[in-house]
Amino acid sequence: MTAAPGAVVAGRSDARRNREIVLRTAMRVFTEEGLEVSLGQIAQRAGVGAGTVYRHFPSKEILVEAVLAEQVQGLVATAGEWAARAAPGNALFGFLLDVIEKSAGRGHVCDALTADRSWPRALLAAAAQRFHEALERLLHDARQAGAIRADVRVEDLTALTVGAAALRAAHRDRARGTQLVRMLLDGLRTPAVTEPSAFRDPRALQRHETGGGHCVECGVRLRARTTGRPARYCGPTCRQRARRRRVAAGVGDGEGGGV
Repeated sequence: MTAAPGAVVAGRSDARRNREIVLRTAMRVFTEEGLEVSLGQIAQRAGVGAGTVYRHFPSKEILVEAVLAEQVQGLVATAGEWAARAAPGNALFGFLLDVIEKSAGRGHVCDALTADRSWPRALLAAAAQRFHEALERLLHDARQAGAIRADVRVEDLTALTVGAAALRAAHRDRARGTQLVRMLLDGLRTPAVTEPSAFRDPRALQRHETGGGHCVECGVRLRARTTGRPARYCGPTCRQRARRRRVAAGVGDGEGGGV
């Protein structure tokens, strides 16, 4: 007896939904508790039967690979979002910050890759290739825009994100760890003609480039004025820094924005 078409479609939809539930649960549990968690425990956390988990992921290794591939594919999508909404340099550095922050808490899963020489398998290898291509495009665009050193390669960026994520995760002071990561990224920028500029988070730049109300030099939110011209700088220091940069670039001092 053949099942009705509607029942087949519903069954496939349920199967996809169950797989997604198991996958998302595994991501969370592996990150929080490590890889020692059994498939049975994951099934219990996901609220499905053990048979459902084994049907989609016959072994823990297969589930770990699926989790990693899903995480990498999420980073590929993030790269596309940065490329679509930001200038080339900001897109690259903003993406690198996102990769580092998202990777900092995934040490347990990443350890599985370094400990097992059978990686990468086909599913993860395909996701890693897409990630490499997305990072290559961002780097190419940033290099063309003169926003990053010409000698930086994709392999350098990959190694740096791994090390920076470990640094950020290991530092007891999270704010200090993030600051050190930004110092590392600053070293990739094209050397400044005069004094080096402080690291500016591209994500913050995206906020005040479109919405206004922030210092154009450091990104700090400005107090609203009820009269007069809108302020451009948070104080004399940022105003003078911007002036020195314009003079060094040969633009002159034609901008008289107030504090």
